[in-house]
This record gives sequence, C-alpha cells and structure tokens, in this order.
Amino acid sequence: MNGAGTEVNASETGVVFLSGAGLGQGIWAGVLSQIECPVLVAEYPGKDGAPEANNSFSLGDYAEHVQRQIERWGVRRFVLVAHSLGGLIGLRIAKQMPERVAGFIAVGAIIPKNGGSFLSVQPWPKRVLVSTVLRLAGTKPPAAAIRQGLCHDLTSAQTESVVAGFKPESIRVYTDGCEAGVPEVPRMYVKLTQDRELDQRLQDRMALQLAAHRTVSLPSGHLPMLRMPEELSRTLMEFMATGSDDRKIVG
Repeated sequence: MNGAGTEVNASETGVVFLSGAGLGQGIWAGVLSQIECPVLVAEYPGKDGAPEANNSFSLGDYAEHVQRQIERWGVRRFVLVAHSLGGLIGLRIAKQMPERVAGFIAVGAIIPKNGGSFLSVQPWPKRVLVSTVLRLAGTKPPAAAIRQGLCHDLTSAQTESVVAGFKPESIRVYTDGCEAGVPEVPRMYVKLTQDRELDQRLQDRMALQLAAHRTVSLPSGHLPMLRMPEELSRTLMEFMATGSDDRKIVG
C-alpha cells in the first residue's frame, strides 16, 4: 500500500504524519519507535523515482492521494502531525475528513489563511525570490542549500541521507491556494528555535493563524524528527493525552 503504517486497531486513535517537501517517509523512523498507537506516514504522489517533479499534481491531488491512504489504513479517528509544507495538506485533509480528525499538530509548519498558499505566507521580498527560484530552478534545492538550511544541525550521516533522498514536489503545491480553514479540534504548534527555513517571526505568525491551543518550542533546526526524535515524540504524545483545556484527544 502507499504510505508506511503499523498494524491497526480501528477503534484506537492513530497518528498520520505529513512530511515536508521533498522528504521521505524514513525521516520519521525515530519518532515512530516511540509512538504507542497506530501510525501512518503518508506518501505524496509522483514519488516513483522520477528525477523531475510532475507539475500536473495540484494541492488537491496531494490531499486526495493522502486521503485514499488513510481510508485504506482503516483507523477511524486520527491526529494529523503536519511538518513544513505538509501543513497545507493537513488543512485540506481536516476539511475533507472532519468527522475523523481528532487533533492537529503543526511542526514548523506552513499554516496560511483560508485561500492562501505557501508563497502567500512568505514575507516580501522573499516571496518574489522564492517564486522566481521555483519557476527557474524547480522545487529541488541544490545539495549545498539542503545541507546548510534543512540539515545544519544534523549529523553527517543524517545530512547525506536527506540530500540523497530529497525528491522534488509539484510546483503547484507551493502556488495553489489552500481552500481550508482551521479545523475545530485541539491544535498545537511546535516551534523550532534553530530553524533556518522558517524564521521565528514567521513561525509565530503560523501559530497565530492556526489559533493553536498550545505552542511549544524545541531547540532544533527544521528537522526535529531527526535531530531530537525522543523529545518530539514525547511532545506529541503529551498533547494527545491532554488536548486542549476542554477537549481531550484520547482517553
């Protein structure tokens, strides 16, 4: 099946992981080993080994591709854990499957206003720069940029694994508007205080746009699932156990 999942008990509340752009399912391995509930690491369309992105895939296509994996998975209720660009896909999934989403956790994630895009949240003039780079160079950064940005606080082995496994996404995932509002479930934003991809001001704004019931900080770069998987998994499970002030997720 598409997506990496565990054996499931359909009555349990599970976790669906939505990775950031270009990142493989394996980045979550250290977190999955700490999670004691059914899990699914979603896979995005077009990851068939082709060196170039298939730019025909829309943001809606990504969300529908993930939704089909969730439906095959069989777990009734689940928490969405959305990283980086996965925030947009998570918002779409929450809109498409509202009766099944039990919580929303954004990890250094992009959370646009309803109708906004990845590009729309970027501050000026970075928005123009990113738009130009996407149009001229595509959605796979040079290896040096991946090492210095995404991976600046990782080990050499982790860094080279990320560089080797990075796959380009459809440009439309960055440019399409996300026609989805904030889901009416317990919500948490995990800020990454050493992130070179999303600065602190932008992450603060994303947490506000999520209207997060809780905001926590981890001393990590953009990939905490590799940098500090135990701390990230503990943060996720604590929120699942408590939820927001008046709404528990499990138990």
